[in-house]
Amino acid sequence: MKFRNRSAAPEPGPRERKPGKGRPTPTRKEAEARNLRPLVVNDKKLARQRDREARAKAYERQRRAMETGDERFMPLRDKGRARRFARDYVDARYNLGELFLPLAFFLIIVMLFAGRFPDIAFFATFAMYIVVFGGIFDSLIMVFFMKRRMRAVLPEEDLRKWTGMYAFSRSFMLRPLRMPKPQVSRSWRKRRQTPETDRS
Repeated sequence: MKFRNRSAAPEPGPRERKPGKGRPTPTRKEAEARNLRPLVVNDKKLARQRDREARAKAYERQRRAMETGDERFMPLRDKGRARRFARDYVDARYNLGELFLPLAFFLIIVMLFAGRFPDIAFFATFAMYIVVFGGIFDSLIMVFFMKRRMRAVLPEEDLRKWTGMYAFSRSFMLRPLRMPKPQVSRSWRKRRQTPETDRS
């Protein structure tokens, strides 16, 4: 015959759960990463905005430099005493190649009516050939004398390659369209005195 042990503790029932978050507590690193994420996004947007503003300011400085002749903010291809010498040398003379662009535009218009005015189209084409070949010859002669003068007034370390081609291409541009803007007037006297070597 078995006796019930009254001193035995009753079996524990199911524990009542306290209402909680239902998820593990995030670590300190996770909390810091979550707090910093919005700041990183804002920083990227601000950085892009500042980068655009910096590019706009640099472009504006370069545009003003091309107009005023300030070499500090010019593109690399236009910097240096040799390039300044070449610009002033070309700008101080009358170049036959300057007639190329206006004559080419006129020839395009004439060719639209070539069937009705064949004589005008013929003479316009003939004049175009004269300007092209004459301009090339004139610019080659100009480059030859410019280089000789440049070697006489500039030290060897200031001379740059392709300066002759730089001057050649500039001589075929209309004076108002040249960039950097001309800083000297058309004058044989100024060209012979080389004013570009006196400006710092």
